[in-house]
Amino acid sequence: MQTYGNPNVTYDWYAGNSGVTNRSGKFIAAHAAHAGLMMFWAGAFTLFELARYDPSLPMGNQSLICLPHLAGLGIGGIENGVITEPYGCTVIAVLHLIFSGVLGAGGLLHSMKYEGDLGAYPEGSRPKKFDFEWDDPNRLTFILGHHLIFLGLGNIQFVEWARIHGIWDSAQGVTRTVQYNLDFGMIWNHQADFLSINSLEDVMGGHAFLAFFTIIGGVFHIATKQFGEYTEFKGKGLLSAEAVLSYSLAGIGYMAFVAAFWCSTNTTIYPTELYGDVLKLQFDFAPYFIDTDSSLVGDAHTARAWLSNVHFYLGFFFVQGHLWHALRAMGFDFKRVGKAFENMESAKITAGK
Repeated sequence: MQTYGNPNVTYDWYAGNSGVTNRSGKFIAAHAAHAGLMMFWAGAFTLFELARYDPSLPMGNQSLICLPHLAGLGIGGIENGVITEPYGCTVIAVLHLIFSGVLGAGGLLHSMKYEGDLGAYPEGSRPKKFDFEWDDPNRLTFILGHHLIFLGLGNIQFVEWARIHGIWDSAQGVTRTVQYNLDFGMIWNHQADFLSINSLEDVMGGHAFLAFFTIIGGVFHIATKQFGEYTEFKGKGLLSAEAVLSYSLAGIGYMAFVAAFWCSTNTTIYPTELYGDVLKLQFDFAPYFIDTDSSLVGDAHTARAWLSNVHFYLGFFFVQGHLWHALRAMGFDFKRVGKAFENMESAKITAGK
């Protein structure tokens, strides 16, 4: 965290990041607890949506979000865009609730029983291997490698699920198995026009490539360290808690924008029978997406509409957070902005006299 040269700086209770800045054990606790919260939301909200789901109405017009995603994965015995076997969705929801308890317990365990700083463990112990300092590129790249491998495994799981179990194909109106199309030319060409992808085989091919790419990257980061001296050219003086947080916010902001525009227009990944009709982009005080389905009554919106808008505005604020923390990482003191306005006001008062 930026201290502006004050070694005894303190933070208020709402500055949650400050509590884990220099304590790697607490950082892991926060990660586990956060994952538990996300798991709990997914499980609880799926049960909530099941309780109010009406199979006689189009799924996309019922303000649902978890059920359309499960239906897209071919879970729930989907026929004509309707869930006919809700038992599968219930199982997924309950499993998420169970896992949320496990992750929550892990967060409490790391927070209350284990050391707040993994550096306190003996040399050679496994916890010690994951201790880190924010300005230590060797340790951060080691931890980054593990993250990349898990992301790759997640991609493999998705590709294999589509290949063995099958996912919903809106073009054919059935849940079918999908073989990935690992065409590097196709993947390269879709870098700029990925919003127009209309083949599930191409989608799975892209995920298969990402699995390979992230796992190789993970192995590289685990096995390698900084070559030569850690200089300013390589980021010395910029690599800090604030800097890493700013990079993370930039990445998640970018993904939120991609999700917003993809959801608003693409009907291969977001079928109309599950999410509603495609959207139209409007500009007023700020850009936003509106429904084009004339059958909606009153203030009703499709799942596609609020999913796209929420992602768009979350992405906007994530980018603002990225800029805020990036400037703080570079040493910019935002208190100077307030002082500048105070000086301007004082100058006006002096000129008036």
